[in-house]
Amino acid sequence: MEVKIGVQNAPRELVLDIDTSQEEFEKTVTAAVQSDSVLPLTDTKGRRVLVPASKIAYVEIGREVTGAVGFHL
Repeated sequence: MEVKIGVQNAPRELVLDIDTSQEEFEKTVTAAVQSDSVLPLTDTKGRRVLVPASKIAYVEIGREVTGAVGFHL
């Protein structure tokens, strides 16, 4: 699933492909924002990103794609 995170005072948004369900990801973001902590993320390639919850401007959660094979026209 693709997620986009806007960070305050950053010129570009973070775009990550993660293996988490929408519900689980939303709970993780909500918990980080409520506790004013860090949002830890790991993408499908194993890269780790830590985003200070207080600097999150917005989060866009893409739809889950399961078993996508082939070309999209």
